[in-house]
Amino acid sequence: MTRVVQIGAASTKTSAEYAPKEPRTRVFWLQGVTLMWMLIEFAVAAYAAATAHSPVLLAFGSDSLVELLLAVVVLLQWIPAVAISERKAACTASVLLFTLALVVGGSALASLLLGLHPESSRAGIAITLAALIAMPVLAWLKRQEARRSANAALAADATQSATCAYLALIALIGVAVNAIFRICWFDALAALAAVPILLKEGRSAWKGHSCNCCP
Repeated sequence: MTRVVQIGAASTKTSAEYAPKEPRTRVFWLQGVTLMWMLIEFAVAAYAAATAHSPVLLAFGSDSLVELLLAVVVLLQWIPAVAISERKAACTASVLLFTLALVVGGSALASLLLGLHPESSRAGIAITLAALIAMPVLAWLKRQEARRSANAALAADATQSATCAYLALIALIGVAVNAIFRICWFDALAALAAVPILLKEGRSAWKGHSCNCCP
């Protein structure tokens, strides 16, 4: 009888030990895909923004950089040697969203005030179109895993991925209108249209995860 109890206890211990591995694997897979895609997206968007002098592409590229940093922050939770708390990671996510809003608004206003004339960009159209397809899928997968693992930082990262899709749509419209109709100021106007979305998402993330997360 004692032997049976011991076997059952050992079996329970083994299940407990191995239970976290499956969600951890899913998180690593999701964030690994995010990191690879964001590196490509940021590189192409930054190149397109620099060559076309486009505020909305600069905004989109900045968003890609924030998403890249946020993916790293989420991954750090799962690496024992450099692990950070989930509360810290969630707080960082909200701060990054607010920072992005400042970058986007500043670049758009500077373009309007300086009277810059953004050029059309095929690379910008291509990367925003690709992001418009890829990011909603990533956001949905991250939301599912965040609910499964009850991970606040991953949920904030899913929000950021969804925000990236919204920004991709806005950037695509801005770049396309400028390319087709040669309306230069529409590029900066599209960038400004992204700011309320970013502020709303940042405020939502802050209210949802700010309690005791930022000493």
